[in-house]
Amino acid sequence: MLTREDNELVTRTGPGTPMGDVLRRYWIPAFLARELPEPECPPVRVRLLGERLVGFRDSQGRIGLVDEFCPHRRASLWFGRNEESGLRCVYHGWKFDVDGNCVDQMNEPEQFCHKIHLTAYPTTEMGGVIWAYMGPRERMPAPPAFEWTQVPESHRHCSKVWEECNWLQALEGGIDTSHAPILHRTITPNTSRPGVPVQGPFVRGKAPILEVDVTDYGYRYVGIRPLDEDKTYVRSYHFVMPFTQIRPQQIGRGSGGDRTNIAGHIWVPIDDENCMVWNWMYSFGEQGLNDEDRMERGNGNGPDYVEQSGEFRSFRNKRNDWMIDRQVQKTETFTGIDGVNTQDRAVQEGMGPIVDRSQEHLGPADRAIIAARRLLLDAVTTVQAGGNPPGVDTSYYSARAIEKIFPRNDTWRQTVLPEMYAEKLPVAAK
Repeated sequence: MLTREDNELVTRTGPGTPMGDVLRRYWIPAFLARELPEPECPPVRVRLLGERLVGFRDSQGRIGLVDEFCPHRRASLWFGRNEESGLRCVYHGWKFDVDGNCVDQMNEPEQFCHKIHLTAYPTTEMGGVIWAYMGPRERMPAPPAFEWTQVPESHRHCSKVWEECNWLQALEGGIDTSHAPILHRTITPNTSRPGVPVQGPFVRGKAPILEVDVTDYGYRYVGIRPLDEDKTYVRSYHFVMPFTQIRPQQIGRGSGGDRTNIAGHIWVPIDDENCMVWNWMYSFGEQGLNDEDRMERGNGNGPDYVEQSGEFRSFRNKRNDWMIDRQVQKTETFTGIDGVNTQDRAVQEGMGPIVDRSQEHLGPADRAIIAARRLLLDAVTTVQAGGNPPGVDTSYYSARAIEKIFPRNDTWRQTVLPEMYAEKLPVAAK
């Protein structure tokens, strides 16, 4: 559990809040690159950490991320004209470049552009995503070069979906391995509905023992499950500060069930009661992703489940009870809710906008959650003291998540750990 005071500390991320100051020290996913597909395309609104912003790609292809509201009379720049290397307010014609500089004032006979500046944040484009940095310029970290951002476009996929709850309870669901074979399981081998197969090792394995290793970037951890009479099933994860999960994902094809697909999420606060869940997957093998991978049907994040533009809202949501089917719950899946990540959103949103962690009763299966909270609280103290929080270096670049079944006498440190890091890849934006 957390005290009410600490719960307030880790969940509030707006400007000037302690946790908001921490999160602003990292690169934050802001847009899918396809939302700003070409120079002088329409601007796009986004809310990050409680700030209302507008993104645009100027005539030279540079990305601007600026305060949504014109500093003249506070009209929304979303209505703006993206033209001639700047975004022009339609109300009085004030124009701003990607750095927030005012470069023209159509309604002023004697312009005073040099006195006007719009809040603007640095951006970088990597892995089909436009990332923003909202912290002190002198503390800007290394580029967000996760391995998935460095593979060819044919080998990666990224999507996003709005979740109607605080970022931390969504994150805590993602780094909780013990819930997955329960919440997401099918209950019959004959169903075609998505879920963890009832006959697979994830469900057949016993309750996990968790081991957590703190690292420079956050931590790595494993769920160790006894399987059958003489085997162990281990599923490994990484938590990269402050809001990224890396997990294994079976490729589903190829000889011997080889796993070269890895997936994960990034939970970005929109405001204190909503977050944007970024879903990514990639293959580090020779074979890239297929069309079925990109549709994300079983995950609940693809076009069958989520708006693919605008606010990226889920079709299954609290206003329609996530379309739960009680008959399916009795006969096919543990929840009766279609889509693995839809199930996650349902239970997390169902807790309310910000869960009261002072009412919890945690156990050994919650070690990873406890460790993440400790890292976040320590990061607040570190940043307040003028230091750098964990994960702003490059130590996470090579992190991979692996799952394996091996003889009971072996250990995960012998069999899994050697594969949890790849050779560091060259960093290439785009």
